[in-house]
Amino acid sequence: MTDAADADTKRADRKAARLAREITAFAKKHGGAEGQLAHIGRAGTRIVLVGSDGAWGDLVAPSHPVAEAAAGKAGIALHDSFDGEFAARVRTGPYEWTRMAGIQLGGPSNG
Repeated sequence: MTDAADADTKRADRKAARLAREITAFAKKHGGAEGQLAHIGRAGTRIVLVGSDGAWGDLVAPSHPVAEAAAGKAGIALHDSFDGEFAARVRTGPYEWTRMAGIQLGGPSNG
């Protein structure tokens, strides 16, 4: 393995460990968590988290392998898609509804 490849591997491992700590903290705060990984193009992979209490959040990993490693280190179950019973567990509040509606319902603008 070249020095550059070795450095890239170490960098990816550190990023996965940081993301795993964030996932673990989210799970601890919300009574557990499950996730789903979604490719978002060059930006990487989005890790969508849903807590046992219905709270949700997301993180972005630079690549799918890093996202998988982070979820594995955190010990959360991953779903293949964000639909059905998994999606139905998400609980949204007034903030999310005004952000989703945007200016149409007098919510905060996106600008």
